[in-house]
Amino acid sequence: MTRRTIGELRSQRWYASDDMRGFAHRQRTQQMGLRREEFLRKPVVAIVNTWSELSPCHSHLRDRAEAVKRGVWQAGGYPVELPALSVGEVMVKPTTMLYRNFLAMEVEELLRSHPIDGAVLLGGCDKSTPGLLMGAISMDIPVIYCPAGPMSNGQWRGHKTGAGTHTKKYWDELRAGNITQDDWVDLESRMTRSIGTCNTMGTASTMTSIVDAMGLTLPGASSIPAADSGHPRMASACGERIIEMIWDDWKPSRFLDARSFRNGLVAYMALGGSTNAAVHLIAMARRAGVDLTLDDMSDMAGRVPVCANLFPSGEYLMEDFYFAGGILAQLKKLERHLDKDAMTVNGRTLGENIAGADCWNDEVVRGEDNPVVPLSRGKTLAVLRGNLAPNGAVMKSSAANPKFLKHTGPALVFDNPAEMNRTIDDPDLDITEDTVIVLRNAGPVGAPGMPEWGNLPIPKKLLKQGVRDMVRICDGRMSGTHYGTCILHVAPEAAVGGPLGLLRTGDLVELDVEAGRLDMKVDDEELERRRADWKPGALRYERSFAALYQRHVSQADEGCDFDFLSTRGLVAEPSIF
Repeated sequence: MTRRTIGELRSQRWYASDDMRGFAHRQRTQQMGLRREEFLRKPVVAIVNTWSELSPCHSHLRDRAEAVKRGVWQAGGYPVELPALSVGEVMVKPTTMLYRNFLAMEVEELLRSHPIDGAVLLGGCDKSTPGLLMGAISMDIPVIYCPAGPMSNGQWRGHKTGAGTHTKKYWDELRAGNITQDDWVDLESRMTRSIGTCNTMGTASTMTSIVDAMGLTLPGASSIPAADSGHPRMASACGERIIEMIWDDWKPSRFLDARSFRNGLVAYMALGGSTNAAVHLIAMARRAGVDLTLDDMSDMAGRVPVCANLFPSGEYLMEDFYFAGGILAQLKKLERHLDKDAMTVNGRTLGENIAGADCWNDEVVRGEDNPVVPLSRGKTLAVLRGNLAPNGAVMKSSAANPKFLKHTGPALVFDNPAEMNRTIDDPDLDITEDTVIVLRNAGPVGAPGMPEWGNLPIPKKLLKQGVRDMVRICDGRMSGTHYGTCILHVAPEAAVGGPLGLLRTGDLVELDVEAGRLDMKVDDEELERRRADWKPGALRYERSFAALYQRHVSQADEGCDFDFLSTRGLVAEPSIF
């Protein structure tokens, strides 16, 4: 591999010239207290940091940025920290998904508009991983993803508790009267007991593990707990490695290809990962010029069973997974499905990276001979189509009650969450366990931003009867930490004229997961009459980023990216005059 010279690095357009502009760039850098020798004739590394005091999953990333800087300085580079939007779950409303594309735009423009030769991306909470990488892939300079790491194990009264998963579980128990308000308050301070992302296989660990398998992190980085001393050491190693990548011009377009995404899909299915990954992977693939569809995911889901024994599909948490050998051990057990010749950020193949991986607990990291959920019982991702979802809908059939995988029941339709919340616990509500609860107008345009509203609540009167699952349908998303027979990402969504908008309360809905079907039992003539009467609702925003989002976002089966960003194409380097 031919190494570049200092004069070939893009940062030197800013720093190396003898004109007035070059003078100003060097002058202003020295204004910050740096000596010329500390930054001249060195690769410039951006540390793109999504730290925020309202993003608890990222609250340690300022410290990790300092660790990255150590590695960059040691390797002979000049590190600069650039803040970026922190799309931390829980606090950001109406949904972080509304701002994933904002982060992607910000990252791409941060890297393009500054004298940057390569970047280390600090993130981890759900949308930060795809957002950071979408922008970096489009910019196409050397990058390494440094994941924030999962939080430490939680425990309450002798039971393992996972963030998100048990919040939902205990909320239902509170509503059913099985735990007290004092119990509920006590849980607040015990379930999330350290820095880091959710400690279950929710969307955060799903996405960081997938990009680890794709070769965008240092090998095994995604499994290291945030509070472990190995985590800052990994961050420092990222800083050291990015310098070599810059000299070698080892940018995403040099190694990120269809093989990388295939390996990511193997990890996705084996981990029992979040349905949210389906949207993010399509968006990332399009930025990389790779053709990836829901059908590709469905195919892989039919080959690789859920093997990682992690909540919400299993019994353990991410810290247990790390001590059992982590993602590298899991991939080693599934290597027959991998393209081991795919290259990674460390300059080696995936096969080389997993060659020495050991598993220290076969109960946590399982193989195909002992899956947590065999394929006969369910899959990480089932893709459904029919007259309710012509372009597709998804569900995690491995997390559903098997008795609902083939089901017909009457629809109970809600047009918005407020209507649903006012009604769902009415003791006189006409509803049984066989009812199919539907929430629409929760998609990319309708909400907007496709919030995690899809784990629809079970009515209190049914909870008291012991019901803990029902068929539920939504054109929005669901938290990756949740579970149940929830059909999500219905495309096209109701707000843009999708047939979900034509469904009425009382219509029979037929679900057949094995056949991949989701239909309403309404004849075509009646549907045409309803379609003629349907009128789109007014867009909720006349200005702001949300208005831009509503006008340019694609549907869930296309990745929910912006139409003007979702393809590859050259963008000129900024002029310097």
